[in-house]
Amino acid sequence: SCCTPKGAIWAPYFLYKAYTSNLTFIQAGAFWGTTCDVVMNLSASQRCEFVKNTPDCTSDEGFIKYPVVTFCLFPPNLLPLAITLYVRIHLVHFCPNLSAISSTLRLTHNVAGVTFLALGNGAPDVFSAMAAFSHPQTAGLAVGALFGAGIFVTTVVAGSIALVKPFTVASRPFLRDVIFYMAAVFWTFSILYKGHISMGEAVGYLGLYIAYVLTVIVSAYIYNRQKHQLNGSAQTTGREEDDGEYEPLLPYTQSTAQIFLNAINPVDSRTWRRQHWSAKVLKVIKVPVEVLLLLTVPVVDTDKEDHNWKRPLNCLHIITGPLVCVLTFQSGKYGLLLIEGEVPVWVLVLCIGVFLSGIVFFTTTNEHPPRYHFLYSLLGFVVSALWISTVAAEIVSVLHLLGVVLSLSNTVLGLTLLAWGNSIGDCFADITIAHQGYPRMAISACFGGIIFNMLFGVGLGCLLQIFQNENNVVMLEPEGMLCWVLSGALGLSLVFSFILVPLQCFHLSRVYGIFLLIFYIVFLIVALLTEFRILQF
Repeated sequence: SCCTPKGAIWAPYFLYKAYTSNLTFIQAGAFWGTTCDVVMNLSASQRCEFVKNTPDCTSDEGFIKYPVVTFCLFPPNLLPLAITLYVRIHLVHFCPNLSAISSTLRLTHNVAGVTFLALGNGAPDVFSAMAAFSHPQTAGLAVGALFGAGIFVTTVVAGSIALVKPFTVASRPFLRDVIFYMAAVFWTFSILYKGHISMGEAVGYLGLYIAYVLTVIVSAYIYNRQKHQLNGSAQTTGREEDDGEYEPLLPYTQSTAQIFLNAINPVDSRTWRRQHWSAKVLKVIKVPVEVLLLLTVPVVDTDKEDHNWKRPLNCLHIITGPLVCVLTFQSGKYGLLLIEGEVPVWVLVLCIGVFLSGIVFFTTTNEHPPRYHFLYSLLGFVVSALWISTVAAEIVSVLHLLGVVLSLSNTVLGLTLLAWGNSIGDCFADITIAHQGYPRMAISACFGGIIFNMLFGVGLGCLLQIFQNENNVVMLEPEGMLCWVLSGALGLSLVFSFILVPLQCFHLSRVYGIFLLIFYIVFLIVALLTEFRILQF
């Protein structure tokens, strides 16, 4: 992987000492520096005790200790079944649910798209990177996922958009996004080459994104001013007439119970009938999580007349939202603390939530939201972020285990499973947008999202590790050629886009789309051959 603990080189020595000095493998696992990768070199009967007593096998921040579950609960002959189950959970359950969680932040409008919308769409990648950077042995996942997602989006997604709907991109926004992303990639490349990142450089990542946002704001202001001068005042007639088109002919008042049941129903009966059977299957898989999100995450939608005020559900959010916060932050460590050795913190939070919920319920009505309804958006933001962080930690734990069992580096897992899982939703969404006749919007979403993911993923991830370790630098030790193949391929794809797209007068044809897809296939083959040491540079 890109970042491997120095103690890993001592693992064979400790095992040798265990053999020669009659130490058990359990005792060997207690030595400093022994990594969990060694477990596959042991016999099946020794693996359970080894993972229980080796700190590297139990250091994941997720709720489930996957090495212990795999080697202690599954018989050795069912190990392939366990791995298949974890891959299914990762691709079918965790990653789609990350997208479902991030979609609860409905913050869309113009320039906000590169800030809050980017946070909503890029939250899975950013929180996965932050979770991976929390431990040196999984930091390679972060680099692999961010670079892998970058290559996937700039080649597969962009190429698919060009195949579905050949179009001409807006020249200035395209060049702006490519230049900023190239700067972020080459900066990351230089940091990997040095082998460490300082606090100033981590803050610089966030500063570069602020510069990008300011550039977008200034560009939008100049463009809108020129457009206003050419076209005059914007025409707004006719919109008021459309607002009442979908209002009911007769007034209808729902009961409190009906409002609650309709609010927690994630299935739209009108669209359900028209959906393909595969979409229905995916929807059924996601329904339990979507119901859980509806019960815990309040959403304030200013586009609706009542700002999405659902009195019974919003009163419940006052109870469930804070409970989610204390039970998911740091894997529930603080929520389970005992106050004066008797009352858990989560019980106190529950009592306060019930008290406040009762006050809100008896002082409001179903029809009109209270003046403080906007505060629910802040609660929804915090709860969504903690849900995403929790699921991202589970994903990183699963991939770390897959790397141990399959003897794969964290980098190759990041650029394949984690990158595909976090990007596949955006891929289908962008292709759908292009198919509906908005390819420019789709290509803008491609680059805007990965710029946010790269700068915030590396910047925040490394800053958190610096603060936790009380150190001014984070050590990054590239191992092998896979990191350089990955970063080189991403840089090369961006250089191709920067040169070839202007040469085509900014027109993305189907031929160029096929070229991008072939580029990704070649890159993936070279990366896998490098991982398995068939290709050696």
